[in-house]
Amino acid sequence: MTEPNPRQNVTFASNGGEAYGYLATPPAGSGAGVIVIQEWWGLTDHIVDIADRLAAEGFVALAPDLFGGRTTHDSGEAGELMSQLPAEQAAKDLAGAVDYLLASPAVTSSKLGAVGFCMGGGFVLQLAEQQGDRIAAAVPFYGVGQGVPEHYEGLTAAVQGHYAENDGFYPVEQARQQEQQIHAQSGAEVEFFYYPAGHAFHNPEDLLGTYDEESAKLAWSRTVAFLHAKLG
Repeated sequence: MTEPNPRQNVTFASNGGEAYGYLATPPAGSGAGVIVIQEWWGLTDHIVDIADRLAAEGFVALAPDLFGGRTTHDSGEAGELMSQLPAEQAAKDLAGAVDYLLASPAVTSSKLGAVGFCMGGGFVLQLAEQQGDRIAAAVPFYGVGQGVPEHYEGLTAAVQGHYAENDGFYPVEQARQQEQQIHAQSGAEVEFFYYPAGHAFHNPEDLLGTYDEESAKLAWSRTVAFLHAKLG
């Protein structure tokens, strides 16, 4: 059952039911569409801030609430919430978000971008593999969890990854292997950047104590430039 989350401001059809999320629209009122996929903490202020920052850059950003209103600041509970989220259900919710944005009169692009963090970084890659040419740009930040695909043959999006060199959840060697796997199996444009930081280095709420301001700023500037280049 969905619990209220004050950050929810939009409802969209998904898998025969309703899903919820946070929608941010640019000052101009329209722009290219981007899906923002949460970390294992839920639809938190940090994810809302990411959507708002993308809107300020001219994008229409939608962050689906994959945990149905629940958020946490406890890593044990976050891991439990993530483990209780069926990957197929998350994929259906995210597919509904794609449908919603592409049908929105505020969205000027014929394809979307997708940006995700931690658990959401894995789901960014799954969404791109699942949706094919409906996703033009995929940006996973230190993607982990059940959302990470086993194969990438359906992926056509350009991929820009942001990974940490000192990541206890996803060792950098695995990230480098994933970069090569995506390129080999999809033939898509793939570029991963590696930062002298730990997992979740982009999250200023610093729940793991690994926020790295310099790496975060560099990764963000690369992300915005990449999305503009691929989506307009």
